[in-house]
Amino acid sequence: MQRSTPLDMQAGWPPPETGRRRGLPVAVRKAVLALASLVVAFALGFALLLLVTPSVANARQLAQAFDHAHGAPYPGVATPARFSTALQATEDHRFASEPGIDPFGAGRSIYGILRGRGDQGGSTLYQQLAKMLYTPAQAGLGAKAEQVALAVKLKYSYSGTEILRLYSDVAYFGHGFYGLQNASCGYYGVPPAQMSWPQAALLAGLVQAPSSDDPISYPAAGLSREQHVLDRLVSVGAISQASADAYLRIPISDLVAHAGGCGPNAAGGQRQYGNDGQQQQARND
Repeated sequence: MQRSTPLDMQAGWPPPETGRRRGLPVAVRKAVLALASLVVAFALGFALLLLVTPSVANARQLAQAFDHAHGAPYPGVATPARFSTALQATEDHRFASEPGIDPFGAGRSIYGILRGRGDQGGSTLYQQLAKMLYTPAQAGLGAKAEQVALAVKLKYSYSGTEILRLYSDVAYFGHGFYGLQNASCGYYGVPPAQMSWPQAALLAGLVQAPSSDDPISYPAAGLSREQHVLDRLVSVGAISQASADAYLRIPISDLVAHAGGCGPNAAGGQRQYGNDGQQQQARND
């Protein structure tokens, strides 16, 4: 007498064990594990970097000593809105929201150094300030890593307003002008608060290559930098394209026509276009 067999067993169910577990492929699991290991290693390395780099509590003292050595006033005047906006637009448009560094920019810069291509840019204003105050004569991967750590410390030690002021106080703008106050008076004959949009854009464009873009010695290079910054200002919505076009019609020679200082007899750049209604309107955008 034959024993009856359940239908599901006759149909071959459940399937025989194959010895293979269902889930992510081995290659994917290895990739995830490797990525997690890299993240942990980076976090530990960055924590160690924060420990071994100096405090930034002396940033004001360093800025004061720097300005004293270069004949610049400290503290300088408050950073005017036009220059601040132009500087952030061209150098660091995420200034207000980033954690002191741009991870992608920092990675690109470190990769460029490792490949022997030099610094590929991407430094935030915090990193640039860290370089000016703490590692002015250093280069290479070690200096870049230190600047990254110092930038984070600066971000969480000072307000954005003070960072911009410190930056403006110690930046070099070419033609022997250290600090925004010296540069504004030296190039335009007006204090920083009286700079027009094209004047502010031109100065903001000088911080990357102040000697080679000096608008007095190299007006064509200066104009190119001014145009770049004005384009960035249009991109971030600070000015209109029509205004930017009008600003670019103002010759560089006219922007610096009153160079020489902010003495009591300075002509003042804001009135040099009194007979040209279109250019006067452009300046007052």
